[in-house]
Amino acid sequence: MLYIFIFISLFLSMLIYFRIAEKFNIIDKPNERSSHTKTTIRGGGIIFLVAIIISGILDLRYLIPMIGASIIGIISFVDDRITLSSRIRVLFHLAAVTLMFYFLPVFGILSWWAIVMLYILVIGIINAYNFMDGINGITGLYSLVVLGGLQYVNLYQNSFALPDVIWFPMISCVVFLYFNFRKKAKCFAGDVGSVTMAFWIIMLLLQLIIKTNNYTYILFLAVYGVDAVLTIMHRLILKQNIFEAHRLHFYQILANDQKIPHLIVSSIYGALQLSIIALIVLGGMNFYVSGLIILIPLILVYLILKPKLMLKAV
Repeated sequence: MLYIFIFISLFLSMLIYFRIAEKFNIIDKPNERSSHTKTTIRGGGIIFLVAIIISGILDLRYLIPMIGASIIGIISFVDDRITLSSRIRVLFHLAAVTLMFYFLPVFGILSWWAIVMLYILVIGIINAYNFMDGINGITGLYSLVVLGGLQYVNLYQNSFALPDVIWFPMISCVVFLYFNFRKKAKCFAGDVGSVTMAFWIIMLLLQLIIKTNNYTYILFLAVYGVDAVLTIMHRLILKQNIFEAHRLHFYQILANDQKIPHLIVSSIYGALQLSIIALIVLGGMNFYVSGLIILIPLILVYLILKPKLMLKAV
C-alpha cells in the first residue's frame, strides 16, 4: 500500500511541476547539438530528488546522503535555469560528495590519497552520467535497470541498504518514464535529474562495494562507462572542449546520424546493461574475469562500429 501511495504522490508531483515549469518558462529549446526538435519541459528529473527526500525523511538513517543529494540536485536545477560557472558547480559537488563519504564512511577506511582519487572518480562519474542524458528514455530506463540490479543483490544476495531507499527512486523512474519514454517526450530530466540520480546510484554502489569488498559491482555502470570514457578520449584526440555540448556519444550517433528511434536506442542500452548485471549477479566471476568478458566486447563494438557509422552519416 505504501508503494502505491508513493507512486500516486510522485505522479501528482510531476503534474504540479509541469504547471510550475510552464508558468516560469522552464523549457528546453532545441539547437544544432540537440537530439530533439521540439520545445519541451526541462527538469522533470526533479521527481528523482523528491523520491530521495521522501526516503530520507521516512528513515533518518539516510538523512545525510539525502542532504547531499539535495545539495547537488538543487544546484543542478539552478544550473538548468541559469548557466553557472564550473567552479561553483564543483564546490557544491564537493560538498555533496563529502556528505556521501561521511555517511559510508569512506574517511575511516581509506588513506588520504585514495580518498582524493575517489573524489575525482565519483565527481567524474556523476558528470559522465549527466553527459549520457541526451535522448528520450535513456536516463530513466538505464537508472531503473541499475537500481533494479542493486535491489536484487540487496534482497537476495548481500543486504547492504534499506530496501525503500532503492524502491522509492525506482518508482520515481517509472513515473518519469511515463512522461519521457515517448516519441515526443512531455519532459526531459535535466541536470537536476541525471546528476541527482547519478549521486544516489554511486552512493548505493559504494555502499555495496564497501560491504562486500567486491569491485565487480562497478560494472553495473559498464555500458555508460565505456561510451562516456571513450567519447571523452575521442574528443580529446579531436582537441575539443570536453565540457561543451556535443553529439559524439555512440548513442547520439545511433539516434541522430543513423536516425534510429530514441526509444529503440534507449532500450538497447537498458537491455545491454541488464544482461551485464545478470551475468555479474548470476555468474559468480571475480572482478578481473568479469571485466575482461564485459568490457572488451563493449570497447570493440565502440571502436569498430562508431567510425563506420560516422562515415556512413557523412
